[in-house]
Amino acid sequence: MTTMTDTSNAARFREFKMPDVGEGLTEAEILKWFVKPGDTVTDGQVVCEVETAKAAVELPIPFDGVVHELRFGEGTTVDVGQVIIAVDVAPGSGDEAPASASAPASASASAEPASAPAAEPEAEAPKGRTPVLVGYGVAESSTKRRARKGTEAAPAAASAAIQGEMNGQGTAAVPETRPLAKPPVRKLAKDLGIDLATVVPTGEGGVITREDVHAAATPEQAPAPEPVQVPASAPASVPVSAPAVVASMGARETRIPVKGVRKAIAQAMVGSAFTAPHVTEFVTVDVTRTMKLVAELKEDKEMAGVRVNPLLIIAKALLVAIKRHPEVNAAWDEANQEIVQKHYVNLGIAAATPRGLIVPNIKDAHEQTLPQLAASLGELVSTAREGKTSPAAMAGGTVTITNVGVFGVDTGTPILNPGESAILAVGSIKLQPWVHKGKVKPRQVTTLALSFDHRLVDGELGSKVLADVAAILEQPKRLITWA
Repeated sequence: MTTMTDTSNAARFREFKMPDVGEGLTEAEILKWFVKPGDTVTDGQVVCEVETAKAAVELPIPFDGVVHELRFGEGTTVDVGQVIIAVDVAPGSGDEAPASASAPASASASAEPASAPAAEPEAEAPKGRTPVLVGYGVAESSTKRRARKGTEAAPAAASAAIQGEMNGQGTAAVPETRPLAKPPVRKLAKDLGIDLATVVPTGEGGVITREDVHAAATPEQAPAPEPVQVPASAPASVPVSAPAVVASMGARETRIPVKGVRKAIAQAMVGSAFTAPHVTEFVTVDVTRTMKLVAELKEDKEMAGVRVNPLLIIAKALLVAIKRHPEVNAAWDEANQEIVQKHYVNLGIAAATPRGLIVPNIKDAHEQTLPQLAASLGELVSTAREGKTSPAAMAGGTVTITNVGVFGVDTGTPILNPGESAILAVGSIKLQPWVHKGKVKPRQVTTLALSFDHRLVDGELGSKVLADVAAILEQPKRLITWA
């Protein structure tokens, strides 16, 4: 009878693992659950939203059933391949659910239960491939990754670690485990700056409670002295009590975990800055005629329904410059020691979003007409602001434009997007005195900065590209004569 029950349960429950949502990503953070234990789900229904190193992505579940448990809480970073949700695909069969089914839903969302139900095995992927969100398209990585603190851990092991510590044995003899706590308690600890690994749990099964966190934040000690106000400019030699220094510094510093998009930005920029030899050139240009063209296009019926702004003309100018100097549109292949010239332009547009800076790109931008390019820019920006940019939209860029002028900045020295040959920074457009036709007049002026990979682009080529962009913005009719 025992064997039959186990077999029934094994066929009854299915597990959904964190998929690789593309580009060979290895982990993702669960931002939000849209379901809870007991909810009915159907094939294709979105159950959660996760954030990878590139974008926020909604995950649909690939089968029907009733949610049995959520293995991780919101805010948890999960490795690709780990089970995130278990679903009862045969509800009402009459079998008793495994013991873990009686655990509180919020607790099961923080850590994997010790007696999780046996799951129906997933279909085996083709050899040498790792399952992705749809199909099997990403090659298996050979890179070995360091074990994370957030990996799945059984409560039994956690309990053993806690008991060992309380008995004075320390935790060295037991495997490292993730502290057990519900998502609200984790958030409270994060807000108070408390490391959950240092908190002694008092909840059932070794779960850390809100009271435990508050106790760790305000341990029972002698009354603290009155806070001493320490001026920010005070020299280090000013004698103050230690508690006062800690209190003062605690109020003046905030530590923010680096993860998701911000972590990817940091890694990419460091890699780019120390791999590609950057060169940046500048040019200041009169864009008065470009601004007049923008105003005229806004009234043109052919441009109805699309957003027209200076960035549109700048993007078109860069595309024309690349057409005139195609050698600039290339990539460096370190492994084969080759320069790869691209016969297409995937134009990246740096976009500031609530999750950080991302660079989605317009695929085959060189083939688009001005109205098409305007529509693509509008869609790209709106999608980025909504946090819905897909990883695919940020892959395969060849050159990028970053518009720092929207912040009132004259220009800068932009860092190349990894794998790309050049990036154009556009400064603010301001009314300035300018010599025009032999007289000083107020004109609309901006400064452009072009950074390029000196392995691919020498000074002459980079200068020609930048000069062409400037010439088009000064005389937009060149968009017709040069295109």
